[in-house]
Amino acid sequence: MTNGADSGGPSRVSFWRVFQRYFPLFLIAWILLVLYPNPAKLFVSVHRVFHVSADPVAVEPFLDAFPRDGKAIELAVLQAIPYRYDWELHNMPWYFPTIGEVLRNGEGDCKARALVLASVLEGKGIPYRINVSPIHVWVDYEGKEESSIENAGAKFYQEDPETGRRWFQVPDVGVGELLDSMWRAFWIPMPGGRKAILLSGIVVLIAARVLLRGRRPQEDRPALTDTLVQDVTR
Repeated sequence: MTNGADSGGPSRVSFWRVFQRYFPLFLIAWILLVLYPNPAKLFVSVHRVFHVSADPVAVEPFLDAFPRDGKAIELAVLQAIPYRYDWELHNMPWYFPTIGEVLRNGEGDCKARALVLASVLEGKGIPYRINVSPIHVWVDYEGKEESSIENAGAKFYQEDPETGRRWFQVPDVGVGELLDSMWRAFWIPMPGGRKAILLSGIVVLIAARVLLRGRRPQEDRPALTDTLVQDVTR
């Protein structure tokens, strides 16, 4: 007669071992699945960060409406593209759009605004550089003033479209600032239903791990005879 702990045979033992050993990966996979049901969107966005494609042709119909001064152009872009979080526009926590998507939506976050600004600057023949920090994307140009989130120390990546040169560095961004940005941009605008699914799945995975730890399969426990032999030989 088979003991209840042995039911399921080797496959059950193997699953228990895999689940326990790679539990963090199961947890990460669940989080990514909830946040990005289509993982391709995440991979495409990461690629676009390091290959920002400004498109002066796309903004050509509006170029005459923009001034020629870089700072004035940036102010005009900020007014023309109201700020909206990616959750609200793309139903995902973080997404790097194309210039076509930005113009169709007429809204967007810092990535969308930077893309439009770069496109207009390029259309006007004004040199610029794309900067990326862990919490922000912005465009540098002659006369650009630094701020608490737009400065040389905050960036970890910069690209000069004229020369193709790229820079990487360790960003000077505090942990508190990073967490606050993630809270405001990723968690607060996240739909309530998605929050519930995410948290319930995490709870189920943690509970399953705790229960499996307390009900280890017989094959995975030290044999009683082995334990007695070890005690005698000590």
